[in-house]
Amino acid sequence: MREVRIGKHTVGPDHRPFVIAEMSGNHNGDLDRAMAIVDEVARSGAQALKLQTYRADTITIDVDGPAFRVSDDHSLWGGENLYSLYEKAHTPWEWHAPIFERAASLGLTVFSSPFDPTAIDLLESLDAPAYKIASAEIVDLPLIELAAKTGKPLIISTGTANVAEIHAAVETARRAGNDQLIVLGCTASYPADPADSNLRGIPLIRDTFDVVPGLSDHTMGIGVPVAAVALGACAIEKHVTLKRADGGVDSEFSLEPVELAALVTETERAWQALGVTRIGPKDSERETARLRRSLWVVADVAEGDAVTSANVRSIRPSGGLPPAALPTVLGRRFRASAAKGTPLTWDLV
Repeated sequence: MREVRIGKHTVGPDHRPFVIAEMSGNHNGDLDRAMAIVDEVARSGAQALKLQTYRADTITIDVDGPAFRVSDDHSLWGGENLYSLYEKAHTPWEWHAPIFERAASLGLTVFSSPFDPTAIDLLESLDAPAYKIASAEIVDLPLIELAAKTGKPLIISTGTANVAEIHAAVETARRAGNDQLIVLGCTASYPADPADSNLRGIPLIRDTFDVVPGLSDHTMGIGVPVAAVALGACAIEKHVTLKRADGGVDSEFSLEPVELAALVTETERAWQALGVTRIGPKDSERETARLRRSLWVVADVAEGDAVTSANVRSIRPSGGLPPAALPTVLGRRFRASAAKGTPLTWDLV
């Protein structure tokens, strides 16, 4: 079984799901709010906090026109100019060090998605323990190669990507000498419809690319990631905010702190529930098994009495013949007297 080590955490099928809380632009341009999000992520029990590291001019250019605007029918950002949207949503680079320090002081593993080489330089200066490649950047093979060459684990989102593009990203990282790969199933729509999640693809990701699989989820709520764990997801990424009603670029599909805590709890329960590929009784069922039905003498009988439905019944607990033996014993005769409450055994009839 493949495993990837990120900070103090091992990510793989034998470990509880690695929950990554994505701050994104939910700080709403306020460093104090960003710090409050860090605090809430730490309280939730999530293992990791993730940022996005870009400036508007490192992810696009300040040009207007149809190609540089989000389509008008987009449910969240319809008609917005890309440069203006990224200017509003970005996390200022001077915030990274204090956010990293705050997260580390609270026991969180903190890393980011770089969007260009200068972002990797900044994150290397902060000793980021991993890199996340965003869905739209999966085709930027030079960026993936540069991140892979740091020797840090890579987490790659696959929203919008076909099999060939995922293969190219994975092989680019491996050719750069990096096989510490977590590949996330992802639907890159915001918010995403659960019907588009295609969670059955998670085992395919694992087996096709020989990687640790996971899910980057943009649906509402926690049902989809819990189901993903049941299908083998070892890492779960969700956007988080303090309060959706506060607004912000990603707030509509982000979890609030109490929901993030529930995600941590329920994904771990889903992982615990996977168990092993075996059908049969469990050790924890021993007492219940002792109380299963069997055949008992339910009225005092004497030697020679007929076995009838009035003096032998299938009741709890176990100890007597199995209930399936009842048609066989009815009409026979008792070999010895027996008191009410005696388990029926073959030597009695």
